[in-house]
Amino acid sequence: MSTTTIIVIAVIVVIALALISLIRGRKQHVTFDAAPPLRPVAPAPKVAAPVVTPPAPVEGHGIPTEIADAIEDVVDQFVGIQSHAKPDPAKGPGDTLTQLKGLGPKAASILNDLGVTRFDQIASWNAADVAAIDAQMGAFKGRIARDRWVEQAKLLSKGDTAAFEAEFGALSG
Repeated sequence: MSTTTIIVIAVIVVIALALISLIRGRKQHVTFDAAPPLRPVAPAPKVAAPVVTPPAPVEGHGIPTEIADAIEDVVDQFVGIQSHAKPDPAKGPGDTLTQLKGLGPKAASILNDLGVTRFDQIASWNAADVAAIDAQMGAFKGRIARDRWVEQAKLLSKGDTAAFEAEFGALSG
């Protein structure tokens, strides 16, 4: 592992820890000085407790978990953890989707569950396909367009790694 890689991982870990501490917030510590003596108070009349309904479940995991998932995907790419796509019997074994920049193991797992296992599948998506898949990406919604997965997949499906690396950087794994 090169020194640059170690430094990048260390910076990502420090940023992740800072985000986690900010999300959890500060706890307030209160101290009391000598309190005046208490006077007896008449008990309050009994009132029926209000009925509290729990909030409706929200899609996704919540902001803290989404941030943690995104950080984990970035760290996983630097460390070299890759998902193994499920094979498509008609086309042979699937591609390593995590080679696409911005697509980590968790996003690859979602795509695999949706039946997407190959670069040529992603390369063939039109705007309607992107919208339909994006709607099912949960915490990773918006990543397809933002990280240009379709453009990346077009190059990798053709085996044009030189053009891919010129446009998107070195292939990982």
